[in-house]
Amino acid sequence: MATMKTVRMKVNGVTHESEVEPRTTLVDFLRGPLALTGTHVGCEHGVCGACTILVDGRTARSCLMLAVQADGAEITTVEGLATPEGLHPIQQAFIEEHGLQCGFCTPGFLMSLVELLSENPDPSDAEIKDVLGGQICRCTGYQSILKSVHSAIAKLRTAGVAAQPPLA
Repeated sequence: MATMKTVRMKVNGVTHESEVEPRTTLVDFLRGPLALTGTHVGCEHGVCGACTILVDGRTARSCLMLAVQADGAEITTVEGLATPEGLHPIQQAFIEEHGLQCGFCTPGFLMSLVELLSENPDPSDAEIKDVLGGQICRCTGYQSILKSVHSAIAKLRTAGVAAQPPLA
């Protein structure tokens, strides 16, 4: 039997402490004990981007990270973007501009774009495409996703807010 390790992390503003096997991936911890199933398991090799989350404000592939590596970290998943008042502007833009179809890849796109737009609220198309290139979508063809990003930029600018997720 594997020796269990205690991990403590803040996920979407809520502190969680749990015992995990040292080999438990962060995505499995999020989806299992925490029941945060918005983070998807795709390739399990860090290539597809479906498992992208924010760890201390930076994107990370949660399929490549162990839960014990996130001990003490602040994690944001796609569930942490919306507030009781409504969807995050990036989420709203994806809905309005049809930036998603099946939705499997969408959480990874959203989390990657939160990081990009937090650091650079007015990225060039080349910068946007560079970030989008780290995600695989088999449904859309990326044009509606790019249109969604431009809509999100306008929404954030109009609202006068930064792209970072709300603090719980």
